[in-house]
Amino acid sequence: MDNIIIVGGGAGGLELACKLGRKLGRDRVTLVDHAFYHIWKPSLHEVAAGTMDMHKEGLPYTMLAHHNDFTFVYGSFAGLDAENSEITISAVEEDSGDVIIPQRKLGYTKLCIAVGSTSHYFNTPGAAENTISLNGPGDAERFRLEMIKQMTWAENRKEQDPSAGVDIIIIGGGATGVELAAELREASNKYIDYGFRRLDATKDIRITLLEGAPRILPPLPEKVAATATALLEERHVRVVAGCRVAQIVPGQVEDSTGHAYAYNVCVWAAGIKAPAFLARLGLPTNVAGQLEVTSTLNVKGSANIYAFGDCAACTMEDGRRVPPRAQAAHQQADYLYQAFLRQSRTGQAPSESYVYRDYGSLVSVGSQTSVGTLMGSLKGRSWFVRGGVARLMYVSLHLLHHRAVLGWVRTFGLAMARSLIRRNTALVKLH
Repeated sequence: MDNIIIVGGGAGGLELACKLGRKLGRDRVTLVDHAFYHIWKPSLHEVAAGTMDMHKEGLPYTMLAHHNDFTFVYGSFAGLDAENSEITISAVEEDSGDVIIPQRKLGYTKLCIAVGSTSHYFNTPGAAENTISLNGPGDAERFRLEMIKQMTWAENRKEQDPSAGVDIIIIGGGATGVELAAELREASNKYIDYGFRRLDATKDIRITLLEGAPRILPPLPEKVAATATALLEERHVRVVAGCRVAQIVPGQVEDSTGHAYAYNVCVWAAGIKAPAFLARLGLPTNVAGQLEVTSTLNVKGSANIYAFGDCAACTMEDGRRVPPRAQAAHQQADYLYQAFLRQSRTGQAPSESYVYRDYGSLVSVGSQTSVGTLMGSLKGRSWFVRGGVARLMYVSLHLLHHRAVLGWVRTFGLAMARSLIRRNTALVKLH
């Protein structure tokens, strides 16, 4: 009987655990993660801006395990013994060093690695030490608290220094950087209403977005990038394209031309790579540290180990590389779910290749509008979308993820509850 272990409770890993758990049961499906609760990673920019409270929005893995009938194991993936089909889970310790949960070993018949990605600093001097990256909820919360601290200092200095304010630099004009810049501008207006009355949101909360490519959102069509740039500039976000960051020192970003950008808070959103520990597992990896997988998402050379999502390098039969997007992780989770159920019924290993389907890309530009493209099924055509319709589609992606892990009834109830709570509480998190 199969014992399936899924390492990583991100969008793809959690959806796979929930779907398999509901079919196979907790004795056959185990999810391992180093955190206690789940937040959909594309919404981390909202946590950072304070427009989403991770302590209210987070979904505990123990609750999800109960509702979806899988087993949750708390701890970090610390080692792999592929020969004996066994993984090691690290001990859980208090800050004092006292061990709460000892190191454990878990056996498997199938192992699915879905540990996502982490920031890629491209060996930029000072980047790791002087910036905040939105790798997880903890990083987003750290940024939010630092931003509030800087706003408090600026508020208190304003009478003595009229130029006092907060300079926020975002390095990287991909979806994460653009969404964070727009959300921060919207949140800054709300913070002003809640006590920072000496500050002017557009003049004193100065947001600059730096992108090394000739334009922001390089993977998306020119029209999407141009529209996003215009929307950001309308919101008084400074966009600097063609800016190659040379080094980052405390309080200052320096580009390759010698120009300096002062900052109080600096965010790195310029690229991602696979977690470094994957290269130490003894499995094949590419130059970016991703696990190399076949078209059936098997790690190459391992019949019972699979990898998917950002941590996997998947090249399809037509030669295309699957991009590191949430929709790819969602599709791969569904592919493995169907493949494992088929194998459970017939005893035959998956034979049909996974095929990535691009349904387009949407980028949030604040709470009222989004911009992007939708892919059509005829001749690969795409449609440009923006405004309220695009925003509705963007929000629906989050709801679809919740449906996969909670079901429609709980998702509807949660959405209604959140709407009512937001009408009667602060619009940004202030504590």
